[in-house]
Amino acid sequence: MTEALTTASRQRVLLVEDTIPLARLYEQYMSALPFDVRHVETGAAATATLHDHPPDVVLLDLNLPDMDGLEVLKAFRDHDPSIAMVIITANGSVGTAVQAMRAGAFDFLVKPFSADRLSVTLRNAAERNVLGRIVRNYRRDLGRDHFQGFVGACDEMQAVYRVIETVASSKASVFVTGESGTGKELAAEAIHRSGPRRSGPFVTLNCAAIPKDLLESEIFGHVKGAFTSATSDRAGAAQQANGGTLFLDEIGEMPYDLQAKLLRFLQTGVVQPVGSARTEKIDVRFVAATNRDPLVEVQAGRFREDLYYRLYVVPIHLPALRERGDDVLLIARRVMADLSAEEGRRFSTLSPEVEAVFRSYDWPGNVRQLINVLRNVVVLHDGETMTPDMLPPPLSSVRPSPTPPPLPPRRNEGAALRESVSEMDRDDGLRPLWQVEKDLILRALAHYDNDVPKAATRLEISPSTIYRKLQIWKTEMPVA
Repeated sequence: MTEALTTASRQRVLLVEDTIPLARLYEQYMSALPFDVRHVETGAAATATLHDHPPDVVLLDLNLPDMDGLEVLKAFRDHDPSIAMVIITANGSVGTAVQAMRAGAFDFLVKPFSADRLSVTLRNAAERNVLGRIVRNYRRDLGRDHFQGFVGACDEMQAVYRVIETVASSKASVFVTGESGTGKELAAEAIHRSGPRRSGPFVTLNCAAIPKDLLESEIFGHVKGAFTSATSDRAGAAQQANGGTLFLDEIGEMPYDLQAKLLRFLQTGVVQPVGSARTEKIDVRFVAATNRDPLVEVQAGRFREDLYYRLYVVPIHLPALRERGDDVLLIARRVMADLSAEEGRRFSTLSPEVEAVFRSYDWPGNVRQLINVLRNVVVLHDGETMTPDMLPPPLSSVRPSPTPPPLPPRRNEGAALRESVSEMDRDDGLRPLWQVEKDLILRALAHYDNDVPKAATRLEISPSTIYRKLQIWKTEMPVA
């Protein structure tokens, strides 16, 4: 109740009452309550508030001079069902009030009513409004099967959507990791489109696609004569992204010496074009991405540790397609429909056999590979249903089992630790916590054939945590 009323203190109440003395009495009743109250005398004036000042709760007299109160109720319900409608009626019109309740009203008050009765009704309506908003947000967050270009409803993608929404309004640097084809650029675009910089430029630079000796110029620009092919001044990606977002894809491919210049840019916001003595202050939001584990690259000496910590403020890891369950079918259906419309084909469904193949296949190229497979089928074939004989290699040779084995149940880390403890030698009942943790991580690695990302997903921790622990155990602890 406390939380609801705290929110209710910011809620707006619209009083729709044409009898002025009664309106003043009700306003006096509500003067001590934590609401912002607005009074109108007609149904037309009430419905007009939906566009310029929508209320949270409406106190509606059914007997209005210009229109039936039930029409006003319907207009509000059609516009926003979350608005709590409280009907005011006379003794002889209780039947009409019941009719209003069936039409979606929250409650009704019979004239005359006391200040206490009005207070209780309004507080209940306000609390219902808050709880309804919480439920709607909860359903929105857990039930989305698409978001800013992404398609997917699995728990892992729901977590990705929430992080993107949370970080989009900040200026914090974001580091996106994931295998090739999982949608890292799409995540960067989603961050850009969801935040206040959406009207600014979104500039992408793939560090792996540019010759290393030209990468500095591509990022920071150059002046005429800076090198042989520099025939004119040219703004780099950083200047082009001023006021918007700069996405540095495959940043792990950046030469080590250039990483120091990028770090200085990140720290100061100052750009110095190649061959120029002048500097320029710009404002960009950074999103970086790599298909490697950045901490492993740091430990191997290929990526600067100070740059890693400067960029790795908010990490977002995109799961591989094989880890996303039936998301592969959601994506396939959406892409198939889009490609069919684009190519003038009739495909509308996937056969059960094709669905089984898609579920069983490992998808090493992730979503990008799935799109390419579907494009191949749509271009070379036609029909209403996509069948296995249409699939290109290597999917044409996949023979899935009729009933795929269920995924192992997921448990939180605490449950896994308790299970580990239960299997231990209990001579004294206790073991050092680091040894419990070490045993659990090593067991997970053994179970997944030393695949660190899979082990980390199973333990619900970051892959970088496992790499860091392994390094610590290697240098500081005896091998068990």
